[in-house]
Amino acid sequence: MSEVSTKNIDNACETAEEFTKVFYKQMDSSRHLTSKLYLDTGLLVWNGNGISGNDKIQKFLLDLPTSNHVLKTLDAQPIAETVVSNKLTYIIQACGEVSYQNDKSKKPFQQTFIIVAVDGKWKIVSDCFRFQDPS
Repeated sequence: MSEVSTKNIDNACETAEEFTKVFYKQMDSSRHLTSKLYLDTGLLVWNGNGISGNDKIQKFLLDLPTSNHVLKTLDAQPIAETVVSNKLTYIIQACGEVSYQNDKSKKPFQQTFIIVAVDGKWKIVSDCFRFQDPS
């Protein structure tokens, strides 16, 4: 593996750690700010419910009960710049447990983000959240 790609993978992992700390802190304690992390045209798929656009995502997130997320695993990798019009883009895979105000049981979840660098800030292009209920 070349030094460039190794460095890019390391950067993806560091970015994932920093990004998810900010994201889950906002989800759990400052949810009204969370939509600023999404592109205006961002997409959220929450347990099969698709919401497109920053304003609609904000309304949806604000309607969820107060939460507490605990990350258990985190992984990230760069997406080839040739695929994403030469924009620095990462895919982040996060897994953990979440509890909500009206239900103190912890539910396992998996969340996948695609983030892109825009004017020096990371923005969510796509966010897919899914409870991991046993079948």
